[in-house]
Amino acid sequence: MPRVLLILPTSTYRAPDFLAAARALGAEVVVASEHRQALSGSMGDRALVISLRAPEAAAHAIEELHRRAPLDAVVAVDDVGQRAAAAACARIGLRCNPPQAVSASRDKAATRRALAAAGVPQPEHRVAAAGDDDVAALAAEVGLPCVVKPVSLSASQGVIRADDTRAVEAAARRIRAILECAGEDAGGPLLVERYVPGAEVAVEGLLRAGHLEVLAVFDKPDPLEGPYFEETIYVTPSRLPAEALQRIERLTQATADALGLREGPVHAELRLDGDRAWVLELAARSIGGLCSRALRFGTGASLEEVILRHALGLPLPDLHREAAASGVMMLPIERAGVLAGVGGRDEARAVSGITDLQITVPPDREVVPLPEGDRYLGFIFARGDDPAAVEAALREAHARLEVDIRAPAAAADR
Repeated sequence: MPRVLLILPTSTYRAPDFLAAARALGAEVVVASEHRQALSGSMGDRALVISLRAPEAAAHAIEELHRRAPLDAVVAVDDVGQRAAAAACARIGLRCNPPQAVSASRDKAATRRALAAAGVPQPEHRVAAAGDDDVAALAAEVGLPCVVKPVSLSASQGVIRADDTRAVEAAARRIRAILECAGEDAGGPLLVERYVPGAEVAVEGLLRAGHLEVLAVFDKPDPLEGPYFEETIYVTPSRLPAEALQRIERLTQATADALGLREGPVHAELRLDGDRAWVLELAARSIGGLCSRALRFGTGASLEEVILRHALGLPLPDLHREAAASGVMMLPIERAGVLAGVGGRDEARAVSGITDLQITVPPDREVVPLPEGDRYLGFIFARGDDPAAVEAALREAHARLEVDIRAPAAAADR
């Protein structure tokens, strides 16, 4: 029986899908997380507590576990565990990306340096290296409007468009406050890059010995123009012409090469405007949240099964995506407050083409929108004959939901 260690942060959405995929493969699972799991008292060497903020220490703990009970794969399901997984695989001798490549993919400034050295098209940018750097002056160098973002966060958290000097300075102050709340270095570097127009796409791929296999290209039909960049609808297959899709594939491969990534899933974001295209970022992990549920391959394999099969060295299924169009809508949090409830769920599920609806925030929980927030209210999934039908179903289902967000009690009493 193959044995796989899954690094599952306590905040991840993705544990159930990876655990289900492991069961489908008959693999024994070891769970590594920041806190001991509820059943870990009887799990022995199938549970491990690690610090995700100390990847080398985490890798050492995984290596010690491997000596007692050998592992066949180590897989991080989210961004935060990628460095620990790469370091552990390098120590143990398992298939993995070089740790330095993973570190570069986790740092937006390092990614920009690698792409610049390789000549990969990307937005004009500067790095504000310290808290006292003149961010407004850097923005003037790249040109306005610009986008200011932290180098370490993900899922559009802390990403802000600024159209003038005053807005740039305000964005920098706000991002540093977001970093402090997230437990990151508030005085650390910020990335200042020229805003590039155009349609945005997401690429889901799998690297095998450095070769990229594109699993899906998602269109993002809602314009992402700022001031914040909350993603909503993803639909595949892309409606872009074949020439544009070929350019996207070439740029994604070039980005992986520039970073030095060799193995496993990648998730890339690119923008296209006419004949021009820019790489925004590439992460050494698969699509986030529950969005992978919009994908099925071969005879029905999930994306998680594909990832685990690759990591374990098992035969891969047919990697062609299912014939039907599919998509997901990440439900936005419209305003800060306390979620009282979400009505209209049955009506939304009844929309033709809708296959699932998951509200992932429980009632009475505080919710925070972007750019401070780091998660969505939930996810709607759809399938259909073509991308337009899928997009229409997602929009109609969303329109039928009644989201009740109330002011916190302290604010309501004032």
